Amino acid sequence: MFSRKSLGVSVSSAGVAFALLGGSANSPRLEGVSSRTLSPGILNPSLREPNILNPRDFVKELKEGRAAMQCRGRYVSLSLPDAVGRVMMLDMEERFGNRSEALDILRWKLKKRLPFDAADAHLDYQVVATRDNGDISVLVALAFRPVISQYEEIFAEADLVPIRIDLNLFSLARVFEQRLESREDYAFLSSYDSTLGIIFVSSGKPELVRSRDMGAVESGRERIHHEIRCSFLSFRAHHPGREIREVFCVAPPDSLESFAEIAGDALGCQTVLLETKSALAVQEGVTSDPETLFPYTTAIGAAIRGL
Repeated sequence: MFSRKSLGVSVSSAGVAFALLGGSANSPRLEGVSSRTLSPGILNPSLREPNILNPRDFVKELKEGRAAMQCRGRYVSLSLPDAVGRVMMLDMEERFGNRSEALDILRWKLKKRLPFDAADAHLDYQVVATRDNGDISVLVALAFRPVISQYEEIFAEADLVPIRIDLNLFSLARVFEQRLESREDYAFLSSYDSTLGIIFVSSGKPELVRSRDMGAVESGRERIHHEIRCSFLSFRAHHPGREIREVFCVAPPDSLESFAEIAGDALGCQTVLLETKSALAVQEGVTSDPETLFPYTTAIGAAIRGL
């Protein structure tokens, strides 16, 4: 089979990161990385307000980051800060025959739960499971269309075209899909860009997905423990009898062990530490140091989606 190339770009409060992958989704190979730091005042991740406050400087950083990759491709898979979107699980009685009908139904169901007109929601969804009572479980991710449009327009100014857009929580999880595909009942917990990501999976299907802005990195052990524990209690209340047997943890290398200790204490389960380097091959000459590689994890996850 031919090896494809895929360019992933991730945006965080700290900057923009690029990752170029070759190989396949099942066997990705990291061929290059670059990053640019964003100065204060350039970006403010938000659900409702324009995110890019200084478009000129943002475009400049995008162009320089891409130039450092020595990659001429224009099409990118983009991963955005979790604060840009909302993620939720819905149990639905309604059935739909096609994607257009599904989106109409979802907008109708969500119209009272959104801080903006549901017609302006940029929506994606995945049917996860069918319940015993016949209801379907749907994973929904949404964002405010004008916010997404701003990113698309500014990337176009840098001669880049986002053909897939995701949130950092899902990009992180995608990096470790091969490791987790045979697992049935587990939690995937992540700490990235001051955001706590929580995914509970039962019988191989996601049953609870949350992201929590933890503010400063020093948000504190007690608060992280509280958020994880409350999410676990909510999961058990909605799915009595379901178990979480393992806890997979992703965090910056210098805080991974302490993060896993908090997670294990909150859930009472064995923890498994995940490192980015273990999830893919790294071409010779590309950084493989765990500390240096970790900030590129979401860009890698975005690029995997394009393979």
